[in-house]
Amino acid sequence: MHEPAELAPKEDSPPDVRQEEHDRLRREVRNLRGKVRTHPLIAQAQGIVQERYRLPDAQSAFDLMKRCSQKHNVKLRDLASAVVSVPRPDDEQGLWFPGRSNRTPPVLRFLPGHRPDKVNRSTVLKQVLHQALTFTEATMGDLQVMDPLVGLRMEQHSGLSEEFLEFFDVVDEGTPCSRAAQRRSRVISDIATDPAVSEPARDMILAAGSRTAHSVPMLSADGHTVGVFSLHLPRENQDLTQAQATAMDAMARQAGQWLDWHQRTIMLNALEALHHHGTALRGAPARRLIDGGAG
Repeated sequence: MHEPAELAPKEDSPPDVRQEEHDRLRREVRNLRGKVRTHPLIAQAQGIVQERYRLPDAQSAFDLMKRCSQKHNVKLRDLASAVVSVPRPDDEQGLWFPGRSNRTPPVLRFLPGHRPDKVNRSTVLKQVLHQALTFTEATMGDLQVMDPLVGLRMEQHSGLSEEFLEFFDVVDEGTPCSRAAQRRSRVISDIATDPAVSEPARDMILAAGSRTAHSVPMLSADGHTVGVFSLHLPRENQDLTQAQATAMDAMARQAGQWLDWHQRTIMLNALEALHHHGTALRGAPARRLIDGGAG
């Protein structure tokens, strides 16, 4: 497939300009592919919400989901994933999660000055990766969260190519991060020689300039993996110092417990609001939906 003439970099452009344009086009393609992957999930959630609350059309369901995602500061894609994966509410109950009480959020010592009950999820994830890279002086890293529908999904990254990000958008098997998630312990991998790394993953990681990968799982208080962050280092068997390894483990523990709290509190609050407003709208005329009758 050829690039459109109006988007393709000119042949007589300087090499750095052509490379910058190619990188921009690759980002656009990756974003479009991400939307293509996300659209079926959101459409499935729309169908569930429309059917559950007898809304007049899919747009009404989308508007309701979007309003709840914005109010509770959760991504629409994450809310849609929860709608699809969480057991449906009991029609006999007024609440989706009766008897639930909000939990106290864990302290985030690596984010001083931020209230753990107010900080944005994206801010937490960005800071985890940023501080991990800064403390270890690594120039490349990525962070994935555990999605109940697809597994480890790329959420944050730094210093990695568009090809790398597209290849590892969702991680299954054959990578250090998937092994860290399964083992629920930190994994160090010499990418060139590690037999547990699949050949396609090995080729892609080596092409990015990473020879040693340190993958650190983020665990909930009860020990299940909620995410993984990985540091990519250029030299063979490049280890972390004891102080660096201890700091990475401590940050991963705090972040994992906070992410689990966020999923069990903030996300469930968003679902509860969705159920509350959806129940109020059940069977309402289309004009009321348009006018925002749910409040």
